[in-house]
Amino acid sequence: MILAPSAKRPICATCQRPQSTCICRWVRPIAHTVEVVILQHPLEVANAKGSARLLHLSLPRSRMATGEVFAEQELQALLTAPFEPEPVQISKQAILLYPETIADKALGMPAPPVPAPGLLRDPAQLRLIVLDGTWRKSRKMLYLNPLLQQLPRLPLRDVPASHYLIRKAHRPDQLSTLEATCAALMQLEGRAAQCRPLLAAFDGFVAQQLGYRADAIRRN
Repeated sequence: MILAPSAKRPICATCQRPQSTCICRWVRPIAHTVEVVILQHPLEVANAKGSARLLHLSLPRSRMATGEVFAEQELQALLTAPFEPEPVQISKQAILLYPETIADKALGMPAPPVPAPGLLRDPAQLRLIVLDGTWRKSRKMLYLNPLLQQLPRLPLRDVPASHYLIRKAHRPDQLSTLEATCAALMQLEGRAAQCRPLLAAFDGFVAQQLGYRADAIRRN
């Protein structure tokens, strides 16, 4: 158990939230082949509505790092270094979960490279890089880290309707970090059923947050 230094409230050591609002009950570890690295904007760390921590705890083959600007050596390691020592190392290709937008040219960013032929058909070769933040924050992270600009991108196809009712979306196809990553894994691995338990648990997480909001309104 950890005590938050300011509020002196017991903090869950696993999900890093106050124990009274712990989200560990919604963690659903799933089997996945594609490795995942979540780069979280610092302003998202204390956001109770964020889904990145729940996602990370549910993906055994994932890593999570926080920052807006990453040192080049640190970021290169996140993109390419093995997660664990393995007898036989399989070379990984990092791909960025991000749409291709015309705004890239306006910001002076180069066009992202095209994935090598057949690359997306072999999940064992892939490491999916996910930016956790609002649209504006994620674009700034992309702009400030040239290594991310050099990655081939994965735009999502046939995006489902979001269940992320606790945050305002500017477009119907805007998903939470958890939903977008699950959609990407299903797209890359071709196994729609693998993420269903986690997405169902995410609905419970959203309902929990909506309940806290309703309680706060009643108290006020």
